[in-house]
Amino acid sequence: MKKGFTIIEVSILFVIFLIVACLVAPLSLDNSKQAKFIYKWKVVQQDFSNIIYSIHSQNLDENFSFKANLEKIIDNETKDKIKDYRIIYLNGSNPSPEYCFVNYNLTLANAVIAYKLFEQPQGELLGILMYDVNGKKGPNQWGKDVFGFNIYNDRFEPFGKNELVSKQKRDCSKNGTGLFCSNYYLIGGNFD
Repeated sequence: MKKGFTIIEVSILFVIFLIVACLVAPLSLDNSKQAKFIYKWKVVQQDFSNIIYSIHSQNLDENFSFKANLEKIIDNETKDKIKDYRIIYLNGSNPSPEYCFVNYNLTLANAVIAYKLFEQPQGELLGILMYDVNGKKGPNQWGKDVFGFNIYNDRFEPFGKNELVSKQKRDCSKNGTGLFCSNYYLIGGNFD
């Protein structure tokens, strides 16, 4: 009667564990990186909400200029010097022209920010803003490390805020653009 395992049986078991670990490790590393990006985005969103709250609590809204306040967070030493930066949608395609920006700037926190203020406001919508929490480092994809706000006179609103949760979830998948991830992650959704 045999007691214990042979060296061959232990080796086979070790190889099986090693293969499983190699398959699981990249997934968990990608998930932890994405969790870090989402956390940074939640902090940024809170910071932008605090800007609006601060302005309204001081009754400054009639004199408020988004452009002037956004300029305060841009690193003037690198202003308009980011030329090789490019964003893609979550599904890998190029963004439509409305989500392309001309001047990308580094913030003091080393993130990338760009915004468009419309010449003619579209109703209450004054413009849009994109924020790459990871700076110039990749992946530079909407819904991964790039998120966005609609700019209104009295608030910043994450892209997709007024969309159905099911539509946000669909857009925040490998087949979507990733634009609505800006709000989907804030309400507790996760990347599939």
